[in-house]
Amino acid sequence: MNPVSSPAAPASALSVALLQFNPVVGDLQGNARAIIDAARQAYAEGARLVVTPEMALCGYPPEDLLLRPAFMQACDDTTAHIANSLADLPDLHLVLGHPLQALGDDVRTRSWSVPRRLNAASLIRGGQIVASYAKRELPNYQVFDERRYFISGREAGLGPVVVDVLGWRVALLVCEDAWFDEPAESALAQGAQALVVLNASPFHVAKRAEREARMGAFARKLGLPLVYAHMVGGQDEVVFDGASFAVNAQGEVGARAPSFEVATLPVTLQPGGAVSGRVAAPLSEEAEIWAALVCGVRDYIGKNGFPGAIIGLSGGIDSALVLAIAVDALGADKVRTVMMPSPYTADISWIDARDMADRLGVRHDEIAIAPEFEAFKTSLAPLFVGRAEDTTEENIQARIRGTLLMALSNKTGALVLTTGNKSEMATGYCTLYGDMAGGFAVIKDVVKTMVYRLSRWRNEQAVAAGQVEPIPERIITRPPSAELRPDQTDQDSLPEYDVLDAILERYMEQDQSIDEIVAAGFERADVDKVTRLLKINEYKRRQAAVGIRITHRAFGRDWRYPITSRFRA
Repeated sequence: MNPVSSPAAPASALSVALLQFNPVVGDLQGNARAIIDAARQAYAEGARLVVTPEMALCGYPPEDLLLRPAFMQACDDTTAHIANSLADLPDLHLVLGHPLQALGDDVRTRSWSVPRRLNAASLIRGGQIVASYAKRELPNYQVFDERRYFISGREAGLGPVVVDVLGWRVALLVCEDAWFDEPAESALAQGAQALVVLNASPFHVAKRAEREARMGAFARKLGLPLVYAHMVGGQDEVVFDGASFAVNAQGEVGARAPSFEVATLPVTLQPGGAVSGRVAAPLSEEAEIWAALVCGVRDYIGKNGFPGAIIGLSGGIDSALVLAIAVDALGADKVRTVMMPSPYTADISWIDARDMADRLGVRHDEIAIAPEFEAFKTSLAPLFVGRAEDTTEENIQARIRGTLLMALSNKTGALVLTTGNKSEMATGYCTLYGDMAGGFAVIKDVVKTMVYRLSRWRNEQAVAAGQVEPIPERIITRPPSAELRPDQTDQDSLPEYDVLDAILERYMEQDQSIDEIVAAGFERADVDKVTRLLKINEYKRRQAAVGIRITHRAFGRDWRYPITSRFRA
């Protein structure tokens, strides 16, 4: 970036409020009420510049709702309603994130016969929209697909927006713009004295630290303070972690909101580039992932109106972890468990499942599936003559359980939470229409080694709080097994989980080739087996329930591989 002379410092401090907001996609009236109420409260507490996250009005991502003219018109109408509702506060400056239509003369350099959309940040003051900034850098990687919906401010011929707020020259940026030099450099050339960044940046592990480091370096290079208003909450497979923050002109964090909580963060901008406010402590990795999973479950169940959740509790660690997350998210009264033993279920599985359900205070039922299993085998016996039992019979057991859980879901309205982890989803160690049956996959992006880490972490938190450990110790220490045949364990046919998960990380998240992974010290037989299983089971994953994303390469929006493919490197 070329050095640009900083403008003269403002004469007085500016009180800012960052609205860490949890919108519901498409609930324009509800989102507007929440924004208006929060803005009024912040104003009453002294804030004069109030900033919402990116796309706060409609929620993010609204996906193909943006292609509907009625939706875009409703967004425009609701933006005007917010402005009118705050007209009695003439010195309140609200920066609102919203989609904005651009049609014909609204875009100065081109003319289109159909509306085009902008990802906008508008300054509202005195009942009017006094300026609108259009996002210039549109991400189209990982979970993002913004070029499908928006044109950039640059393409629309719209330049930087620097607005006057009580003597401060404030530049507006939207999310990705702050990861590139040009948008802010252009604003600085027009006299910007502070940067306001609106964000809806989906969570993955270590993302908070990455954001703060980038924004700190950015502010230091520009010599300007920066405030970062970030969304919080769950939307389908993505979650937003909040942790809105502000950095001073030296790039140091001077204020930070808590992670995964709705909050308003007051920030004071001082002449000279200093910032001040409360600084919430960052979470550990396990605490951050736990909070993301709890947030994802709570918002998926709550925003979609399900009365509760149902979990098939097996006595194994995966279903135990999902149960603990669900109870933390929803409360014990909204969670029920069902144990469905087969002829191969060990006694300790019954005992441990009952024990955990009792510890957490959830309703627990037991339905033996032996009669149904025998009935299926009898019905199929004439067709299976001369064929030995194999995975077919194992899968029948899983599908009986899936059918029973879905019947309970249909009858009660509660959502079935599936319990498969990322290691299983990757290698196909899951049964279509069996243990994959359900409405939401809580730990779909959690590898098995992290399942163990999270389980131990949650127990440690309980002990520290003087509570009973939610997950019985034996569930954590016994070898994992699907219990679909005598004396079965997962490691009968898979590498050890620390090896399996390391291979998956290198192949999925780092895009290393098979040869590169082998060169790193892994056995070629293990690498070949894991990557082969990963590729041949894509057809299963396409039929899996949506699940919470916690890494930067989850099965879902991040992973778009063809089902039919012969590429094997």
